[in-house]
Amino acid sequence: MLKKRGSGVLMHISSMPSPYGVGVFDENALHFIDKICDMSFGYWQVLPLNPTDGANSPYCSVSAFAGDYIYINPQGLCDMGLISEDDVKANIYYETPYTADYEFARKARLQTLKKAFLNVGSNLAQEIKEFEISNSWLTDYAVFMAVKELENGRPWWEWSDEHAHYYECIKNIYKYENEAAFWKFVQYIFYLQWGEIKKYANKKGVAIIGDMPIYVAMDSVDVWSNLPMFLIDEKTLKVEKVAGVPPDYFSENGQLWGNPIYNWESMKKDGYTWWLSRLEHTLKIYDTVRIDHFRAFASYWAVPADSKTAKVGEWIDGPKMDFFNAVFEKFGKDAPIIAEDLGVFGEDVVELLEDTGFPGMKVVQFGFDPNSDSSHLPHNAGQNSVNYVGTHDNNTILGWLWEASEEEREFALEYCHFNGSNWGDGGFKSASCRAITEAVWQSASNTAIIAFQDMCGFGSDARMNIPGVPEKNWRFRTTRDTIDNIDAEYFRHINSLYRRTYPVFEK
Repeated sequence: MLKKRGSGVLMHISSMPSPYGVGVFDENALHFIDKICDMSFGYWQVLPLNPTDGANSPYCSVSAFAGDYIYINPQGLCDMGLISEDDVKANIYYETPYTADYEFARKARLQTLKKAFLNVGSNLAQEIKEFEISNSWLTDYAVFMAVKELENGRPWWEWSDEHAHYYECIKNIYKYENEAAFWKFVQYIFYLQWGEIKKYANKKGVAIIGDMPIYVAMDSVDVWSNLPMFLIDEKTLKVEKVAGVPPDYFSENGQLWGNPIYNWESMKKDGYTWWLSRLEHTLKIYDTVRIDHFRAFASYWAVPADSKTAKVGEWIDGPKMDFFNAVFEKFGKDAPIIAEDLGVFGEDVVELLEDTGFPGMKVVQFGFDPNSDSSHLPHNAGQNSVNYVGTHDNNTILGWLWEASEEEREFALEYCHFNGSNWGDGGFKSASCRAITEAVWQSASNTAIIAFQDMCGFGSDARMNIPGVPEKNWRFRTTRDTIDNIDAEYFRHINSLYRRTYPVFEK
């Protein structure tokens, strides 16, 4: 995997067509797999499947292990005999199919799942119990969610003393047994349905590339139940420094994420147990994992907790190869990991990437500086890399062309051998989008990835996320007609022409 020439499509579950407000694990996901398989793509990349935060970001979650119940297919619950067809209809969203409505989906899905839970029989209950036994993270997560409901949704450090301190709370776990049982059921259903989607993709010869945020949210079961693993005062429950990145391509003030920072010394003492469990879980639900913000394993940007921006901070050494030696001991040297090595970085990141042997990332938009020979230009890409037309954080290619300076745009179009006059034309056969895509496909990189929006030639209104801007992100959605109108013959052709038809799994 990732060792031979191949290609893939980036499209998150939330962006899929469905009648339920956001994409779900239904026949539309299977249809999408059929379509990309038909175009000779070998990879489907998704964003994190963990529960999203208040801004709908999948990169800030209450759990690094749990899945988001909004992606559960209501019809699947009906097929299991757990709800009625009328209950399914209560999940139907009648507004625009082009925007994900997380608020509607979350409310409707939760109500439906609570109805379904009331109809769990003895056989299903036994299956859920077996699922819990094989997923050690589930018990703590279910208790955390049960207590969070009792505490009216407040963050855990504002809970009553009997709940805020994990070991005190877990002593009385029996108190939350009934409420926790619901959340165990939800996770069982989530992974049952996702497992069927992944199995179908693999059978069609498509591997799933998943995404793992390096940090976890402060208000998460991971922090609540593992305080010694984080730089948090165990008495006051306050954090001194938080995660972020200094000013970069995306933001002149840097990005202040606010996540708690790992206590790597403490983690080392117990052999990085939590991290290895997290990787094991992730590599079970995906075929390959992209670790977001990989550079923090080399050194990370620590910002004072009371800071308003990420401009002020300091670089602190990460665990480096000491951690990855533990990873290799458990998973082998060929662990299927992609290192997201973008952003501000120094020689320590370059050295760590070389020592691990993981493929790093190239993003062609970052290369279009007419005054430099950027490492992101396709001719500079090495084989052991994953080359992106754009990521979830980038503008679409058409949007970038419209917003770039004239000098940048002219360089990009000349570099990619665009010979037309209408560079601003979008759509499924956009000549400028195709020229840039083909430049990436021609690169030496073993793997090339294109976002679904760029296959369609969409403009900046279709981008997934604007880093550093908390509102109105993650909402892009598409329709089945749009998927069917993709120029399949064109993508089959460039995958064949540039020898990217390698099936990751035998069909």
